[in-house]
Amino acid sequence: MRRSQSKRKSKKQQKETLDLKDKLAQKRQAREARRKLMGLIGFSLFFAILVGVPLSFTLSPKIGASVAILIPSFVLCYNYPRTALWAFLIYMPFSGTVTYWIGGGNALFQLSKDGFYIPALLGLMQECTKKRKPLIVAKPLFTTLIFLLICALLTLFFANGIKQFLPACDSLSEYDTFLRDANGNLILDERGIVITTPCKKAIPFAQGLLGFKILLGYIPLIFCAYYLIKDKKRLVFLGRLLVILAIICCGLAFIQYWMLKTGRCEGTNHLVGEDLFKPKLDAKCFVGGALLYAPSQGQIRLPGTFVSPWHWAWFLIGNAAICFSVAFSDPAFFWRNCGLVGMAMVFVNAVICGQRLALAVVPAVIIVMLFLTGKFADVKRFIPIGIGLSVVLYLGLSFLNPDFIQERVDSFVSRWNASPPYLFILEQFDYAIRNQEGILGRGLGVATNSTRIFGDVALVETYHPKLLFETGYLGLAAFMIFVTHLCILTFQAYRRLKDQCLKSFASGFWVFLLIISYFPYWYPLDTDPVAIYYWFFAGVILRMPLIDKEEQAKLKAQQAAEDALKKRVKTRKKTPSVI
Repeated sequence: MRRSQSKRKSKKQQKETLDLKDKLAQKRQAREARRKLMGLIGFSLFFAILVGVPLSFTLSPKIGASVAILIPSFVLCYNYPRTALWAFLIYMPFSGTVTYWIGGGNALFQLSKDGFYIPALLGLMQECTKKRKPLIVAKPLFTTLIFLLICALLTLFFANGIKQFLPACDSLSEYDTFLRDANGNLILDERGIVITTPCKKAIPFAQGLLGFKILLGYIPLIFCAYYLIKDKKRLVFLGRLLVILAIICCGLAFIQYWMLKTGRCEGTNHLVGEDLFKPKLDAKCFVGGALLYAPSQGQIRLPGTFVSPWHWAWFLIGNAAICFSVAFSDPAFFWRNCGLVGMAMVFVNAVICGQRLALAVVPAVIIVMLFLTGKFADVKRFIPIGIGLSVVLYLGLSFLNPDFIQERVDSFVSRWNASPPYLFILEQFDYAIRNQEGILGRGLGVATNSTRIFGDVALVETYHPKLLFETGYLGLAAFMIFVTHLCILTFQAYRRLKDQCLKSFASGFWVFLLIISYFPYWYPLDTDPVAIYYWFFAGVILRMPLIDKEEQAKLKAQQAAEDALKKRVKTRKKTPSVI
């Protein structure tokens, strides 16, 4: 008896000493982490002041301040990549507001979100290299990615690069502007139009580099998401975070609409001529950038928290899928209701923002996801969510004038009749085919709006014709092979899942990937919110099989512990008590 008591005491003492050692080790680690953080902050602030102050005096205070903020951000994001990636996801919906309300439209502020993303990517790659973790998180995808990368680089060097060696258009005389034969006569094409002398405007290779970044720059988010979302807890947190952001942004957009409606913001209704029909930066109201509000002409295009109305439309489309996934997948009743509220707010914003694309695609995405994810067949969950969504939508739309809603619907119908989307897409393909220049296309970025600072940009308003115009048939084929391969791999990953919560989230994310991969209208993968969510969700789905294995192992361990406990209870009941 005494021996058993002494053994228990010794075990208890050993446990206490181990707990004490663990606590001391944790305190020591926390102290070292604080010391490292303070050292990094001190170093980065010193360097920021050293660089920022001279730039403020020599160039401009805004540029100096931007660089001074960027340096500490880069240092901290590189050293704390996972925190930086969360900050990147949080900051991205508000980047348009920051760009125009704080940065005054400065180009550095337009790239501010990459101040979180790029150093976080480099820091995470360095960490994985140190710990000998694979940088290629989906090895089967590597082949098609390399093929796409080679095609893009060939276009960059042989389409954009060759243009860089052409003479500047400004340097040509009036005589040399047109091509002439040996006798000095003008050369005409097949249609009888005079052929102009090839020349460059601005910087074609820089335009190509920016186009390359826009096309492929966010693909590494697959890698980032794979190592950021390590377990089920982080996955659920991701969904909840995105829903909160959607609700906040939609709430700010409601305030923007109310301020315009009540006259606190003037909008564009007071302008004349063509200005009544174009979004203006000068008319920005409360949040976001360029805005069009001329109800007298039936013209409303609101940007929400983004730089332009069509960016906001794609944010609403992306968050229709995100809120849907949380409403049907989150394990907590409260957060499922938050997803429901988010869906309703997204839908109401699709009505009031004036973007016909959002008005059509937001409900279409929800309906497609209902069927493709199988939620429609889950009667127990679908009926209460459907009733709840109907109630919330009724309350949300009841604040709007029925005539206004009818006006939005009529605007959409009239636009459809005037220019049916399928005919518009065919026209865009026809334009891209007629303007081909060799197998590699006309050059990266030459039909991408955000590259216009480096040269003239052709107006191609749908994504796949734009790829054909820029990269030719080879580049378009490479991109479609890559995204198709990605959809197949993510589908295979999601179908292997056993945990119902994980499988539900994965199904929602995968349907979003499928829709965006082949969506023929406009250019979602050139637009910040959708492009970021697209590649990020792909990485999350590819990580889910590992998370599922961990969850299944936990369930087995829990089941084994419960079985062992039951056995002990049974043996105690069977053992007769000794009096």
